[in-house]
Amino acid sequence: MTKNRHLIAIVLSFFAIYIIWGSTYLFVAYAVEEIPPLKMAALRFLLASLIILIFSPLLVNWNEVKASQIKHSMIAGFMFLSLGNGAMCYALQFIDSGLSALLISSQPLVLILMLRIIDKIAIKPKALIGVALGIIGMYLLVSQKSLVSHADQWKGLLAMLSCLFTWGYASLYVTKVELPSSTFVNSAIQMAFASFTLFIGSWIFGEASTDWYNLKSITWYSVLYLVVFGSIIAFTAFNFLLKYVSPEKVSTSTYVNPIVAMFLGWYFRDEILTNQSLIAAIILLTGVYFINTNKTKKIEKTK
Repeated sequence: MTKNRHLIAIVLSFFAIYIIWGSTYLFVAYAVEEIPPLKMAALRFLLASLIILIFSPLLVNWNEVKASQIKHSMIAGFMFLSLGNGAMCYALQFIDSGLSALLISSQPLVLILMLRIIDKIAIKPKALIGVALGIIGMYLLVSQKSLVSHADQWKGLLAMLSCLFTWGYASLYVTKVELPSSTFVNSAIQMAFASFTLFIGSWIFGEASTDWYNLKSITWYSVLYLVVFGSIIAFTAFNFLLKYVSPEKVSTSTYVNPIVAMFLGWYFRDEILTNQSLIAAIILLTGVYFINTNKTKKIEKTK
């Protein structure tokens, strides 16, 4: 890939994880109204992986993919998609899509704490300010009685918390292992394995059956959008960026995602947008800014 093409690919990939991922919260919220969350996520990743796998012979030589690379992709897919995205889909049954995106915006806060605990990377003063602001913003966000008024909403918040830590650990994991050189193959393997484990999870947790013939049009459109844009395009872009850009820079999508999600949720679903939420968002995203502009030691990939 030439330097200019590489730069264009990076710019387009950032656009995908900024804007497209910001919109996926809205479509997940629509989809889980009629399809149980784990089943919906499994269907989404199954269809997306099949589409990529069908066209993959045109994109990559599978003979070059090592068994160890496939194993690492499966582990990453389990963490990113089965546990992380599965928890997020579960949470959107109980909390607003905009609130969900705002909680996800604290990902750099979780990531920098994990870097300190797991990789023993010291947190510099500027990042400490970001951590403090992030904690304040999170408290202001979840302490609102108008947003968290009953037990089911707390289920959603706890699910989002588990999602943050799972995604954080997975982001560190993929920087230290050897994955398939093809981003498309890596994404396909992750999504295929995730769909398998999510279907098992749906069966274990006894999710309700789905009347596929009588689903609303918006449900099918949402699933289609999540398959094509959320999974094939945005998730492939995410994996591409993790390969060429540090995880701290990739996590800058958390600046834009909540803004996109909050606006779409407010406009299309009449979700609550309080003054306290806006203040919390400003404080939280300011903290994320301090964390992401703090220069930390780059994580070396295992050769």
